[in-house]
Amino acid sequence: MPRPKVTIPLTATDKMAEAAGWALVVALWALAICNLARLPQTIPTHFNAAGQPDGYGGKYSLLTLPVVATILFAGITLLNRYPHIFNYPTEITAENALRQYTSATRLLRYLKLTVVLIFFAIAQQTISTAIGGASGLGVWFLPVVLVVLLGIVVAGIAKMVRAK
Repeated sequence: MPRPKVTIPLTATDKMAEAAGWALVVALWALAICNLARLPQTIPTHFNAAGQPDGYGGKYSLLTLPVVATILFAGITLLNRYPHIFNYPTEITAENALRQYTSATRLLRYLKLTVVLIFFAIAQQTISTAIGGASGLGVWFLPVVLVVLLGIVVAGIAKMVRAK
């Protein structure tokens, strides 16, 4: 039996998260473009698990960060329009569809906002490292990113399980 298709009303918080995400995408582009002129010809393009640069490339490779972040953000935004095709931890029925779809779309909304924030932080630290103001992402970066992303996913799934 096909899952019900339900229109999900956005709360003020949902709208703010969407607006903040798009604003952060624009800010990421501005950060990258506005700093290109002051970057040296070679910049860090990859960091190891300890946050130290271990790969280098041309300064225009910095634009890869906003390109990938924009594609991810737009792709998740598009995917979020079709919550009836997602996988869920519970069976979707007419009675629980709105609750489940709302939880799932909210999870993706916060996840994509966090992903763009991570790309912004990487771009900022890449610029800072390239001009000598930092020595990399820092040893804290990867563990914090993993805990935050995992926390968002676990909290979202737990909410869906509780909302049977």
